[in-house]
Amino acid sequence: MDTSPFDPTSPHFTANPYPAYQQLRRTARAHHHPPTHQWLIPHHADVSALLRDRRLGRTYLHQFSHEEFGRTPPPPSHEPFHTLNDHGILDLEAPDHTRIRRLVAKAFTPGRVEELAPVVDRIARRLVGDFVAAGGGDLLAEVAEPLPVAVIAEMLGVPEADRQLLRPWSADICGMYELNPDEETAARAVRASVEFSAYLRELIRERRRAPAPDLVSALIAVHDTDGTTLTEQELISTCVLLLNAGHEATVNTTANGWWTLFRHPEQLALLRTDPALLPGAVEELLRYDTPLQLFERWVLDDIEVGGTPIPRGSEVALLFGFANRDPAVFPDPETFDVRRPPATNRHVSFGAGIHYCLGAPLARLELTTSFGLLLRQAPRMRLLAEPRWKPGYVIRGLTALQVEV
Repeated sequence: MDTSPFDPTSPHFTANPYPAYQQLRRTARAHHHPPTHQWLIPHHADVSALLRDRRLGRTYLHQFSHEEFGRTPPPPSHEPFHTLNDHGILDLEAPDHTRIRRLVAKAFTPGRVEELAPVVDRIARRLVGDFVAAGGGDLLAEVAEPLPVAVIAEMLGVPEADRQLLRPWSADICGMYELNPDEETAARAVRASVEFSAYLRELIRERRRAPAPDLVSALIAVHDTDGTTLTEQELISTCVLLLNAGHEATVNTTANGWWTLFRHPEQLALLRTDPALLPGAVEELLRYDTPLQLFERWVLDDIEVGGTPIPRGSEVALLFGFANRDPAVFPDPETFDVRRPPATNRHVSFGAGIHYCLGAPLARLELTTSFGLLLRQAPRMRLLAEPRWKPGYVIRGLTALQVEV
């Protein structure tokens, strides 16, 4: 019988995993967890090192077949999801990852993110203005979710009439990133993968015929020094990844972050008094309750963590939520402090190494904009009911956040 405090199937654990992390801290640096067949890696130094260690990978298929790696291939019925997922840079390794990320970075540049600032501000002002005018409501559904989806849709060039399709597709696909997803979750992810891919294939066809000033057109046009371009599948997978990864962090950091602020009224009062604290507060919200609690990697060659051997073929679960509260890195880590200096806030919420989040600057822009507007326009915003957590643990977020302004 497993007696580990780590239990991602438990609603009690998902609602507050941090006491369990403190128990793990008192034991070894690597913990084998039989229920998920993973090695849990909790400490910041180990998480940071393994994110950069090329003896591990997000995939093993660039070196081994499923059988050679001791793994069972996914069912053929899951193929549409894996085709979509396996051509995106999040789950690729060199040389394909290097080539695709270099091409995407040529189109999704810091300058393009800067150009999005007025777009983010315009969309956020409309959403926050409507929310305040209505006297409040579900902050998650009415501000946190629509903002990043609208921004990414506008960036990609998705017509406004089609944007209501994106969030359900994304939610269904992201269900497969949870631990041990069931067949119903897989079926929804497959259906969403087929529908989203078909939609993007048609959008790409239109942009090839008539380019527009959007990211899809830029991704079609971008080429490497040797003339290499993105394949159609790589284009589709990149667009889906930009939506999925580009909005999940923003949505959940917004809702989780406001829940954190409501539970720390003295910190909320500091932010309302001194808006200059906001950029650092966003980093602290990302650290204190990261929406991405766990990041998985495969062990491609034998490694050792803290004296514990971990053999090839294993899967490690890097515990971002634990690493972000490691006392070896963060003074008084269990304390939420909006004055924590951002320059020393070395949280791993956006990852590290070659898989560091490409959309981190956009996420920071969206978070700073929406929090700033709500702090100014709803200075007396208060919580109406304690929220409930969704069942997912890997991507951890609330079901709703009911507030009054």
